[in-house]
Amino acid sequence: MAATDVVRLDKKQQRNLTRLQAHDNARAARDQLAGTLGALEEKLNVPKRAARATARAKRRMQRFADEQPGAAIAVAVGIAAAVGVGVWLVVRANLDR
Repeated sequence: MAATDVVRLDKKQQRNLTRLQAHDNARAARDQLAGTLGALEEKLNVPKRAARATARAKRRMQRFADEQPGAAIAVAVGIAAAVGVGVWLVVRANLDR
């Protein structure tokens, strides 16, 4: 049989081939759906994303503190002062009423 010869299939073989193609198409569709659902779950799972963002921020702050301890202390003091001033202003505004 040469490469250009057409293979003739009977009805049963054609039906079986179509079933195999349908199974392959269904498997591919299931794989694609699973990938899409996984991506959606990753995007819409807010607690998981928040935990990852918090872990990333902790690592960055730890690296910053290790590399520049003086600057890290200055940042911490600045944040504490800003929070203290904010609390003081809120308390003062409520006491003046």
